[in-house]
Amino acid sequence: MTMEIGSDSISELIIRNNPVNETLQAIILQLMENEEVALARIWLIDQGDICKVCILRTECPDQERCLHLTASAGRNLKGADVWTNTEGRFQRFPIGVRKVGHVAATGESIYLDDLGVSGSEWIVDEEWIKAEKIEGFAAHPLRFKEDILGVLAVFCRKNISKESFAWLRVFANQASVAIANARAAEEIERLRDQLRQENEYLKEEINEVTHHKQLIGKSPAWKKILDQIDLVAPTEATVLLTGESGTGKELVARALHDASSRKDKPLIRVNCAAISAELFESEFFGHAKGAFTGAVKDRVGRFQLADGGTIFLDEIGELPLGLQGKLLRVLQERQFERVGEGKSRTVDVRVIAATNRDLAAEVETGNFRQDLFYRLSVFPIHLPPLRKRLEDIEPLARHFLDQYARRARCEPIRLSAQNLKTLQEYWYPGNVRELQNMIERAMILSRFSMSKFTVSQVIDQVLVKDRPASAAESPILSYDELRDFERENIIRALQKTNYKIYGADGAAEVLKMKPTTLASKIKSMEIPMRP
Repeated sequence: MTMEIGSDSISELIIRNNPVNETLQAIILQLMENEEVALARIWLIDQGDICKVCILRTECPDQERCLHLTASAGRNLKGADVWTNTEGRFQRFPIGVRKVGHVAATGESIYLDDLGVSGSEWIVDEEWIKAEKIEGFAAHPLRFKEDILGVLAVFCRKNISKESFAWLRVFANQASVAIANARAAEEIERLRDQLRQENEYLKEEINEVTHHKQLIGKSPAWKKILDQIDLVAPTEATVLLTGESGTGKELVARALHDASSRKDKPLIRVNCAAISAELFESEFFGHAKGAFTGAVKDRVGRFQLADGGTIFLDEIGELPLGLQGKLLRVLQERQFERVGEGKSRTVDVRVIAATNRDLAAEVETGNFRQDLFYRLSVFPIHLPPLRKRLEDIEPLARHFLDQYARRARCEPIRLSAQNLKTLQEYWYPGNVRELQNMIERAMILSRFSMSKFTVSQVIDQVLVKDRPASAAESPILSYDELRDFERENIIRALQKTNYKIYGADGAAEVLKMKPTTLASKIKSMEIPMRP
């Protein structure tokens, strides 16, 4: 018998890097293109005999490595496709056992002919040989570099010529490369998938460890805000953020977006105070080319940019009354028209608004639409000023110091107890933003001042300079503000006395009140105690 299979197909397998199973089956089918081939099979060496019922288990020399039948195809005398099952009597061969195991163990090929006439010590199923009129058998090792991957074998109904036997060796060598490439491709994909899963796992770990990592604080008021974010973020509710300038409303808006189902879509910020009445509709909804003088091309508005995501309407209280109705329409109907365009467009956005104004009071004075106020304040979150959450000053100051130290590539800077005391005594009209700027200014002066001040000295000097000159300049306090001031005063006393309440030099003595009264106030005001 002469093999007449082209080499182009096997070369394609080498290039394609198909999965191993597909590559093995393609190799077998190429061998079966020769009509004289009755059966073609591939066994690959696997680690360990995982099947404890292997009929050749007792003949296996070490039970660590064996040949597993991985691809099979055949054709009986009637021309029907048979023997495709990879399970059965010959599904496994121990290395060195029988003719297939011998090829794997030695790396030597086997060539047999005239099987129908004279028996051979290599033939186990003589009845099948006679019934199917098998004459020739050839087996070659599948060798890649220095490793033997397995064995390729064919049974033919005619004797195999020496030329065909030599060709089959070349075919086996090419098949080995195709199998090795397919295995390598699968391993690369497996490692890539593993890396992808590890990355996802690490991202989850980072998110767990650094949950709301930009929202720094440890006061009860700040923890309440974090709880509110976790509560409302997964919903589609509109959120209204209120509080003085510099309290971190934009950071909270970002945290709400990142914790929502829209986190993979954009968060678009609109500063309502910076948009003129003439450009309001163009900025919010976009315009068509030629809609007005200067409209030289189509423009996408902020709402369309935020489609599928979140739009953050900052300084919403600064929006002129005449434009509030136009905004209300798109919030209610989720539809808008570009300037100069007749058709309506639908938009899917979640709205987060922020203001440093008292919108309820603005509604009473007629400066803000009541219906828009109710539409925006579905879930209000109030951010208290920094002076009402003194416990947050320490972690914020340390964060800003570490942040600027990394930028300046210098050693981490530590705050002294005196620094913290001075920081907590300041009024902070600019809130967290002022604290951040103050820390930055102190670091700049400490690095470049001719007097070589330390950061600690500069912080003290900056705060002494910026501190209100007298109590007369401080605003008149309401009952709630007085209560907040008392709470802050108790915290300072506790810090000064290292959280000692009773006895000489205790906080009660410093405050000139009974220890039991102080303990009661600490409990009612939810002041955290620390050792």
